[in-house]
Amino acid sequence: MATEPLPIAQPLEGLAIARYVRVSPQKARLVIDLIRGQGAERALTVLRTARKRVARDIEKVLRSAIANVQRKAEDAGSPLDVDRLYVSRCAVDPGPVLKRFRGAPFGRAHGYVHRTSHIVVAVAEHAGSAVKRAEVPKTTRGRMRKALETARKQQKAKVEKKQKVEKKLKKRQKKAD
Repeated sequence: MATEPLPIAQPLEGLAIARYVRVSPQKARLVIDLIRGQGAERALTVLRTARKRVARDIEKVLRSAIANVQRKAEDAGSPLDVDRLYVSRCAVDPGPVLKRFRGAPFGRAHGYVHRTSHIVVAVAEHAGSAVKRAEVPKTTRGRMRKALETARKQQKAKVEKKQKVEKKLKKRQKKAD
């Protein structure tokens, strides 16, 4: 009777594609090169601070890839550490070109093109995470989720502080009257 080898956990990968984005591939590649190989959290920060119009479209695709890998992990029933995600693959391919004409002097026409792009972003967890996944409990939460909770708490504290200040002002106004 032969013994079967233990199954090895494969790293999860989420893929997202945006097709027919109205930007030239050359311009999109300038931004996509900034996030290649970066951690997912850092890549989102880079895209938020990038001063290029296409950064918004790439950020949408990256967020979709992260959501896809989370969904895959949920469906497989395995925990996923969001902090261990990184941009494993990203590419910008040319899409169809829209040819247009503009009037020119002496009854002529000059042609120009509107370029489109297909943006592909894949997010995966580091190889070490796949081995540890079997040991980690299912309820593991990443830094991103904790950061959101902290931001909510800070916002709530600000609102409460503002309410206290308003209360004090009302009391002072009553005393002055």
